[in-house]
Amino acid sequence: MTNPGIYQLFVYGSLRSGFHSPVYEYISRFFKFIGEAKVKGKLFDMGSYPAGIPTHDDCFIVGELYQAKNEHEFSWAIGQLDDYEGVAVEFDEVQLYRREIAEVNLNNNLTHAWIYWYNGDVSGRPVIASGDSMEYMQQKK
Repeated sequence: MTNPGIYQLFVYGSLRSGFHSPVYEYISRFFKFIGEAKVKGKLFDMGSYPAGIPTHDDCFIVGELYQAKNEHEFSWAIGQLDDYEGVAVEFDEVQLYRREIAEVNLNNNLTHAWIYWYNGDVSGRPVIASGDSMEYMQQKK
């Protein structure tokens, strides 16, 4: 599931620095912040977390791009995030997210990074029109 040529990670929800999630300390230990970026997709409000899904529509998800500090540790580090995001599940659990490679727009330059796309049903869930989960959560308070 890891691609030896891609050592970047795009995050748009609780893994972003502004959410102050305990897992962010882990990200800051193994990944270096590159910058604010965006990917083509739609963002949905699932209640306590956002869900991003890929789309061909002209809408974007705002997030942060990271680069692995040590490429030799990448497989282990991304495996830990897979556990957190519910990608690596037991046979009786539901896979909440899937990790895929996405095209990322960073300052009008395209690059590729791993992203966690939501793997469930978003029917009837509110769309986060801005594509920015942090901005949306601040307005929701």
